[in-house]
Amino acid sequence: MSELSVRSSDRPMWPAGGLLITACCLVLVVRRRHPVITLWATIITAVVYYSMGFPDGPIGLAFVIALYTAAVECRLFVSLAATAAINAGFVLMNLWRGTGGNTTAEQLAGAESVAGVTFFLLPVIALGQYVRNRRQHIAAIEERAAEAERTREQEALRRAAEERLRIARELHDVLAHQISLINVQAGAALHRRDDPERAYASLEAIKRASKDTLRELRGVLGVLRQVDEQDGGPPVAPAPSLSRVGELLEQTSAAGLKATLSGPPPAVDLPAPVDLAGYRIVQEALTNAVRHAAASTATVQIRCTTEAVIVQIDDDGVGPTPAGSAGGPGGSVESGGAADAAEQGEAGGGGSGNGLRGMAERAASVGGEMTAGPGPGGGFRVWARLPLPHPGERTEEIGQ
Repeated sequence: MSELSVRSSDRPMWPAGGLLITACCLVLVVRRRHPVITLWATIITAVVYYSMGFPDGPIGLAFVIALYTAAVECRLFVSLAATAAINAGFVLMNLWRGTGGNTTAEQLAGAESVAGVTFFLLPVIALGQYVRNRRQHIAAIEERAAEAERTREQEALRRAAEERLRIARELHDVLAHQISLINVQAGAALHRRDDPERAYASLEAIKRASKDTLRELRGVLGVLRQVDEQDGGPPVAPAPSLSRVGELLEQTSAAGLKATLSGPPPAVDLPAPVDLAGYRIVQEALTNAVRHAAASTATVQIRCTTEAVIVQIDDDGVGPTPAGSAGGPGGSVESGGAADAAEQGEAGGGGSGNGLRGMAERAASVGGEMTAGPGPGGGFRVWARLPLPHPGERTEEIGQ
C-alpha cells in the first residue's frame, strides 16, 4: 500500500507511527461484533499512517483482516465501498501533499498503483463473500432440518392424539352397547325373580352379551398389541361389519327394543373403514335408543349405491329433550354440530354426549356426514352418508 503513500518512506517510525499501528491492531479485537466500525477505523488509521510517510508495517495486514471480516459478516456493498474509500483516501492525501505527480508518467504510475491495490483486495472480498454465502447456505440447511424435526414432532403428537381418540372411540363402541344390554337384562332378571323361566332367559342374554363383550374387547386389544394369530397370540374376534348387523339387532331385541332391518344387509364387499363406521353408527344409535330414548321399536335401513352407503335408524322414542334438541322441533343435529351439541343431544337420560359425538366422528373419519334429530313421524332419526372411494382408490387401498 505504500505505493499510494508519499514517495519518501524513509521517515523513522517515531512514536506516532507505533501508536497508529497499536490502535489499528487493537480495534481488530471487536471486528466480529462491530465489523463495519472496525473496517472504517482501520481505513482511517491506514490512510493517516501512510500519508505521514511511515514505512510498510502490520497496519496494512490489519486492514486486510478487517476487510475480510466485513466481507464475511456484511453485504458486498460494504466491502466494495471500503475498497473505494481507501483508494480515494490515498489519492486525495497524495494530492494534498503534492505527491500525486505532475507529469503524465507520474499520473499513470499513480493510476497503476490504485489498480494494483484494488486487484489485490478483490480476491480478499471474494473469499469473504464465498465464506458468507456458504455459512448462509449451511444455516438454511440447518434451519430446514430443525423445521423438519419440529414438523415430525408435531406430526407424531397429532398422530398420537388421533390414535388415542380412535382407541377411546373403539372402546366406547365395544363396551357401551353390550354393557347397556347387560344392564337392561340384569334389571329384567331382578323384576322376574318370581318367574324363574323368564329370569333364566334374561341371565342367558346377559351371558351372551358379556361373552360378545369379551370377544370384541379381546379383538380391540389384540389389534392394539399387534398380535398375530399365526404367532400363537389369542384369537382375534371377527371385525364388526354391516353384514353382521343382524346379530346386533338380535342382541338389541333381547334387551327389550324390537329392532328390525328394512331390507337385506349389503351384499357387496365394502371398504373396511366404511364398513366399520356404518356398523358402529348403527350400534351406537341402537344403544342410545335402549338407554335414553325409552323406545320400544327401531328400524334400521342400509342402502348401498355406487357412490355411498346410506345408514338410517328410526325409533319411536322421545328423542332429545326440547332444551337439548339442536334444531328445535323438526330440527336435526348435523355431523359438524353433533360434537358441539352432544352434551345436550343425548336423548333425555343424562347421557355423556359421547354417543352423538362418536357417530359424528365415525362419519367424518371416512369423509361422510351424519344428522340426528326428530323423525318426520315422531321419534328420533339418525342418518349417515358414508361415501365410497372410486374403484381405482379402492384397488389401491386393498393393495396397501
